[in-house]
Amino acid sequence: MPLTQPQIQHYLTQGFVAPIRAIATAEAAQLRQQVEAAEAAPIAATPYLRNKTHLAFTWADTLIRHPGVLDAVESVLGPDILCWGAGFFIKNAHDPSFVSWHQDSTYWGLDPADIVTAWVAISESDIGNGAMRVVPGTHLLDQIAHRDTFAEDNLLSRGQEIAVDVDDTRAVALELQPGEMSLHHVSLVHGSAPNPSSRRRLGFAIRYLPTYVRQTVATRDSATLVRGVDRFGNFAPEQRPAADLDAAAMAHHGEITGSLNTVLMRGTGLTM
Repeated sequence: MPLTQPQIQHYLTQGFVAPIRAIATAEAAQLRQQVEAAEAAPIAATPYLRNKTHLAFTWADTLIRHPGVLDAVESVLGPDILCWGAGFFIKNAHDPSFVSWHQDSTYWGLDPADIVTAWVAISESDIGNGAMRVVPGTHLLDQIAHRDTFAEDNLLSRGQEIAVDVDDTRAVALELQPGEMSLHHVSLVHGSAPNPSSRRRLGFAIRYLPTYVRQTVATRDSATLVRGVDRFGNFAPEQRPAADLDAAAMAHHGEITGSLNTVLMRGTGLTM
């Protein structure tokens, strides 16, 4: 269902809203089975799970179009919506992996910053297994300087972190049950700690933007229209997978993520 007016106001003033029931608990359980089946498959599925997952798996393509997700997203972005990116953030049991304090807007090259991430919990995500934490209201600040660390256990592409101290006493943990989601603004300061528990934490982050947003640092970028009409044509359309990890889907995924990597890794001399 669409967000309520108090939820919309909270998003506008605090930069996030949670929890939101996005999909049924049974759907989340089925998705978990599909993710773990992909992880166990003979083909190395990790690159396809990590970035632009919807181009490689039919069930991920279905999830980015789910009305339980899009109805809430439409409440803050309007009726014409593109999916620019989607991928899993997975922390295994006793996993040292973490996400440093950062703003998503730092390296994406997208303007204006009318962009929202829907973080869908496939498993429970709580403070005990490394739930995402956010610093309320920081989306209203200017872009904060970041530094690249390329830290081994950092789940971000460049290990990027905010180059000034973050007052984490203000941070709020977004604890979610399977099938619930949070929405957060592209400029909101957020991160997550390692998972010291015996439980896996699986979350699917979907990056949505209105069709008028532009890519400003690359000559080519792509996105998937998931609702409404694209009257601007700022992004090349992406093709839906006919089957999970079929040859055409993997080739298309490789082409699209290769172009995206030039945006995300610009200035480093590296590729992901």
